[in-house]
Amino acid sequence: MSAQVANLRPGGAADLFRLRAANFSLLVLRLLDARVEAVVPAIADQFRRAPGFLRNAPIAIGLDDLEDGAQVDFGTLIRELRAAAIQPIGTTGGSPALRSAALSAGLPPLRSVGEAKEEIPAFTQAPPAPEPAAPVEAPPARRTMIVDGSVRAGQRVWAQGCDLVINGTVNPGGEVIADGNVHVWGALKGRAVAGGAEDTEARVFALQFDPELVSIAGYYAVRDGLGEAPIGKAVQARLVGEGMRFDRLG
Repeated sequence: MSAQVANLRPGGAADLFRLRAANFSLLVLRLLDARVEAVVPAIADQFRRAPGFLRNAPIAIGLDDLEDGAQVDFGTLIRELRAAAIQPIGTTGGSPALRSAALSAGLPPLRSVGEAKEEIPAFTQAPPAPEPAAPVEAPPARRTMIVDGSVRAGQRVWAQGCDLVINGTVNPGGEVIADGNVHVWGALKGRAVAGGAEDTEARVFALQFDPELVSIAGYYAVRDGLGEAPIGKAVQARLVGEGMRFDRLG
């Protein structure tokens, strides 16, 4: 992953710190209701049902699904989410009024990589001449991260920008995360997160499917919400719309 590094040397002294640009996977918590008193208990209940899942991890608040004119008590929302071990760091989407209210409470607007920055021109002017289009390059082939051995309780393995293959067991309390697909050539008894880069086509494969939690592109199901999934069998998990489907392999 390429990154730009800035070395800051106050008064010519030795480096005291560095600023580095980098990309991170970030879950978006989409608000469907502006009532904080109704939303927070439901969110906290879901997180309690998935013990340890993204505990104290940063999360963005999605505002696109709220109706025009909706008002959110962002101060209370931030305080209540942090009390539930959820750490909001910013917002995505939403109306200018909502973004302004969130910013006043300490949640800045976040932009996706490559997203154009919203600008309001100070005066009308002729549009600039278009620049020649850059040649289109084929995306690089997705690589695969391979881990030989089991993932222990409390251990987290993250395959950034690629698929993840675990040649072993993911034990209860262990967590495997991939921006692409997750393959567990053994028992999946911990947590598996695929499609970390919002890839809704990603899948989770396991030879013995018995997870604490499985998640794809931000949608997830905990152990008691797997329905009629073939527990203990070879399974692939995938998204169908906004629902999760579990198919037996072989």
